[in-house]
Amino acid sequence: MTRHFLRDDDLSPSEQHEVLELASRLKADRGHKQPFGGAKAVALIFDKPTLRTQVSFTAGVAELGGMPMVVDGKLAQIGTRESVEDTARVLGRQVAAIVWRTYGQDRIETMAGHAGVPVVNALTDEFHPCQLLADLLTVREHRGTLAGQRLTFLGDAACNMAHSYLLAGATAGMHVVVSGPEGYRPDPAVLARAEEIAASTGGSARVVEDPVEAVTGVDVVSTDTWVSMGKEDEAAEREAPFRPYSLDNALLSHAKDDAVVLHCLPAYRGKEIAADVIDGPQSVVFDEAENRLHAQKALLAWLLEHPENRGDRP
Repeated sequence: MTRHFLRDDDLSPSEQHEVLELASRLKADRGHKQPFGGAKAVALIFDKPTLRTQVSFTAGVAELGGMPMVVDGKLAQIGTRESVEDTARVLGRQVAAIVWRTYGQDRIETMAGHAGVPVVNALTDEFHPCQLLADLLTVREHRGTLAGQRLTFLGDAACNMAHSYLLAGATAGMHVVVSGPEGYRPDPAVLARAEEIAASTGGSARVVEDPVEAVTGVDVVSTDTWVSMGKEDEAAEREAPFRPYSLDNALLSHAKDDAVVLHCLPAYRGKEIAADVIDGPQSVVFDEAENRLHAQKALLAWLLEHPENRGDRP
């Protein structure tokens, strides 16, 4: 069966570790592997606005010896002009892998079910798993390890980043807290899955409403925009409930003195994060942005080398 990466728990703990180890090697030697040499094409489809995702995957496929084939989702109109199933069958005969940044998780799952080549989730409304590989790589670099680290995500705890932190962090054996106001809580099924994974890895997954309690004594603090793509019309109504979750120095002071700060970008200084935090000494945001390249290269190379499930998923 063809391997895909559609959500964070598509990698077992040992597999996640292998991908991150490979990412570190590829960061040290960017030409370490070239599995697309030939050059094989990789379809990069973008239905949503993009900067880091497009740049990192385009550069990454090229560095892996392949040809990045960027597809404008507005022109392709996948699911409208042509079904996802037919699009998958067409692309699968012409490319070595498919990377898709889209809306509903059902779309990318349908693509994976019919493509016959590895399909990678470059962001959906429900999950952002490639970003989490980059975040975990960044935490490893700055904290030395992942297992046992305490990480808190502040803001919209119902968003794709919160879901991915729960799953990926639990897989890595971390203690993950997501913190947001009432009405913005993670999908109960995702939280339950994270708790199930954590039970086997020594980690934990929790929701804590109070932001001070959520960040007290933690090793890593992360945040994201309060308004996800497609929800721009909710910006005004989100301002008041999310204001207590704004990551400023006063809130950050409750974390460990050497805690690191993450943000997947784009950032809105003065809203979800203060300028003197994101631009301050504890911020590793731009290391995190760079690590999208190395983590995604490692993922693509690993998927080609491991075409079948190993069955050790918790």
